[in-house]
Amino acid sequence: MEINFNVLSKPIRGSFPSFSPKVSSGASRNKICFPSQHSTGLKFGSQERSWDISSTPKSRVRKDERMKHSSAISAVLTDDNSTMAPLEEDVKTENIGLLNLDPTLEPYLDHFRHRMKRYVDQKMLIEKYEGPLEEFAQGYLKFGFNREDGCIVYREWAPAAQEAEVIGDFNGWNGSNHMMEKDQFGVWSIRIPDVDSKPVIPHNSRVKFRFKHGNGVWVDRIPAWIKYATADATKFAAPYDGVYWDPPPSERYHFKYPRPPKPRAPRIYEAHVGMSSSEPRVNSYREFADDVLPRIKANNYNTVQLMAIMEHSYYGSFGYHVTNFFAVSNRYGNPEDLKYLIDKAHSLGLQVLVDVVHSHASNNVTDGLNGFDIGQGSQESYFHAGERGYHKLWDSRLFNYANWEVLRFLLSNLRWWLEEYNFDGFRFDGITSMLYVHHGINMGFTGNYNEYFSEATDVDAVVYLMLANNLIHKIFPDATVIAEDVSGMPGLSRPVSEGGIGFDYRLAMAIPDKWIDYLKNKNDEDWSMKEVTSSLTNRRYTEKCIAYAESHDQSIVGDKTIAFLLMDKEMYSGMSCLTDASPVVDRGIALHKMIHFFTMALGGEGYLNFMGNEFGHPEWIDFPREGNNWSYDKCRRQWNLADSEHLRYKFMNAFDRAMNSLDEKFSFLASGKQIVSSMDDDNKVVVFERGDLVFVFNFHPNNTYEGYKVGCDLPGKYRVALDSDAWEFGGHGRAGHDVDHFTSPEGIPGVPETNFNGRPNSFKVLSPARTCVAYYRVDERMSETEDYQTDICSELLPTANIEESDEKLKDSSSTNISTSSTKNAYYRVDERMSEAEDYQTDICSELLPTANIEESDEKLDDSLSTNISNIGQTVVVSVEERDKELKDSPSVSIISDAVPAEWADSDANVWGED
Repeated sequence: MEINFNVLSKPIRGSFPSFSPKVSSGASRNKICFPSQHSTGLKFGSQERSWDISSTPKSRVRKDERMKHSSAISAVLTDDNSTMAPLEEDVKTENIGLLNLDPTLEPYLDHFRHRMKRYVDQKMLIEKYEGPLEEFAQGYLKFGFNREDGCIVYREWAPAAQEAEVIGDFNGWNGSNHMMEKDQFGVWSIRIPDVDSKPVIPHNSRVKFRFKHGNGVWVDRIPAWIKYATADATKFAAPYDGVYWDPPPSERYHFKYPRPPKPRAPRIYEAHVGMSSSEPRVNSYREFADDVLPRIKANNYNTVQLMAIMEHSYYGSFGYHVTNFFAVSNRYGNPEDLKYLIDKAHSLGLQVLVDVVHSHASNNVTDGLNGFDIGQGSQESYFHAGERGYHKLWDSRLFNYANWEVLRFLLSNLRWWLEEYNFDGFRFDGITSMLYVHHGINMGFTGNYNEYFSEATDVDAVVYLMLANNLIHKIFPDATVIAEDVSGMPGLSRPVSEGGIGFDYRLAMAIPDKWIDYLKNKNDEDWSMKEVTSSLTNRRYTEKCIAYAESHDQSIVGDKTIAFLLMDKEMYSGMSCLTDASPVVDRGIALHKMIHFFTMALGGEGYLNFMGNEFGHPEWIDFPREGNNWSYDKCRRQWNLADSEHLRYKFMNAFDRAMNSLDEKFSFLASGKQIVSSMDDDNKVVVFERGDLVFVFNFHPNNTYEGYKVGCDLPGKYRVALDSDAWEFGGHGRAGHDVDHFTSPEGIPGVPETNFNGRPNSFKVLSPARTCVAYYRVDERMSETEDYQTDICSELLPTANIEESDEKLKDSSSTNISTSSTKNAYYRVDERMSEAEDYQTDICSELLPTANIEESDEKLDDSLSTNISNIGQTVVVSVEERDKELKDSPSVSIISDAVPAEWADSDANVWGED
């Protein structure tokens, strides 16, 4: 049997294995690589050829002094002869730190030096001509509409325009008296003085930019930097108009609450404001804040990720065809309403991330940025010309990241969302399309490093992303920035100073693909514990991942969620608690809990769930469109299903809450200790340690194992911390929660080959079929009787303290803990202390103690996990096969599950139907 360890220690000077072959059609899935060490030594991926730096065309070089008015340079700007001061951060162009982590990147040293030099040169040029990068990223203070010295000043970069004027409600849409002037950099501007101390353009009035083509045709466009845009809701397919947004102080929303502390590990709730109503309509920012945020908090998430916030004229695009980059989506309310939402989230201790789409832009002309492209060259446009500027699968335009004004526009866009709305970070969408000139279309990423570092790499885009991450973390060091990348490019989530691209996390996009494949194509008996576990742990050393079993991708029309794949039509008729669960529903709820918990516990350093999937929301998402008669019926969330006491949806919701509560108390997601000690394909059992917890997953459809031997690190007494089979989670209550599991030593400490599955200690458990149980080690210094389990059980549904949006939280971190309790999450009891010295009382009144749940970084004597750091790697070592199969071992007995015999046949039929 193979034993799989995740020892989070010093950098291994070895190799990362190649990826499993995976084909992407449109860069919407991911496969990432995690280092594995074998007893025969490490060998890295294919190194058949070294990267050849492609020639980069040089553009004209400007020698102008720094522009006093911070205007534009409308071309790719390089300055090969310049000598400038070194950058503030420790960025080296010769010695690439990333290669110390992965020495097999050495053949690509020239590539890393090239892109690092491009990054350093670009940053220095910006500093030379525009000042610090942070100032350069305040373009919204110059471009668009701004107040300056008793005037409204409007500036727009449109070098291809021959004439230009501003029009709107304020001048009857006649711009003859409001003609604009063009400077040498292609920037049009106009100053409109106040009249009687009042702005000529009223707040919340419509405006547009009108300009003349070279062929003499005049066109109207929404200003590129507009901060709000609307359409006439009474007219079908009405065109969008820009809106001048400058509310008086009395109408502005003023933030009341500080940003909450950055969590050690993000537990992310992915949400769409518009479809968050239980009614078939578009929900609002304020309704989401008041009705949905408390639900998110109650389920113990610490981060909200908002989709579709940047304005998009087509609702059904899920927000990914952005038309107005600085404007909030008007469907849900106005900018002040969004600020209310974010402030409410902060009052609850929730960080808020926004989906940012800088990989492409809507192809729309009349209401989008594409309307400024009138056939000019790419140096005078936001987009590349020709085929390079068009994504044929997404039907959208692609940015020219080498253009000075594109850099200003996109970097300023990031700062705008951080500073104007107090967002706490970003999820960058569609990064694969940016990283490669082929955009990942019909590409199979196998893990061969030549796929990442070659002529196909879009170095311009890589440099932009490096600048973006540098900027974000300089403005807000505690920002969380996540990359959606299907390719698994090495270094994506490493600091820029090391030669990486600078993201904090990457989405582990291969995990949901694996689950969907298993649910659609494999019978339960054919599930491979090794294959699934390898998929969950297959990530690069030191590069953090956000794991998820399913996201919005799996919920859209044409696909099915995990719950719907498992239970299908029985979700309509078989979810009542008033009758016994059918075999299909019993299996579905059990596997739904196991799949999500397995993904959370082993798949990454953070976890993500899409709105509604926590309770197994039925059906799919289908935005209003002609094909469904513009119906909103499938574009909402039926919260009543989770709230109804007589429906089984509540069980999945309660387990989701308990999973998050377990991490809140034991911080296993942030722990570097991750050791998979057993992947038992015969018995369908996986055993692993994460942080201070021991996890046992039994995926067998029928067999319950009594006395199943589980390897562990530290000796002592273990108890149940979370049990998916508990009654409150819709289970059968087969595992005893009051049972103490005492360890036995296994072999010689520190000598893995003499241990049980490489672990120096073991204990025995009852492992029912289709269940997962997490065990914690009891702290012997604490009283056995004064455990805080009672308090946790009494707070399984902690909703009373959630409505705090109107009060400033004095200590958001303590509030998160005190209001996030749930049944079956325990702390470690130290029985060396007297019963009277228990600190349970202090726990209830103050913070939960953290000293005993954050020990994964300590050196553990006489164990395999002696070197533990914050980020780890999976190490697979070969050990001798057991003398007998577990099922033949005297310590294990196979018990028929307490389920009617005919259920087994029903399960097989279910697979046939699917």
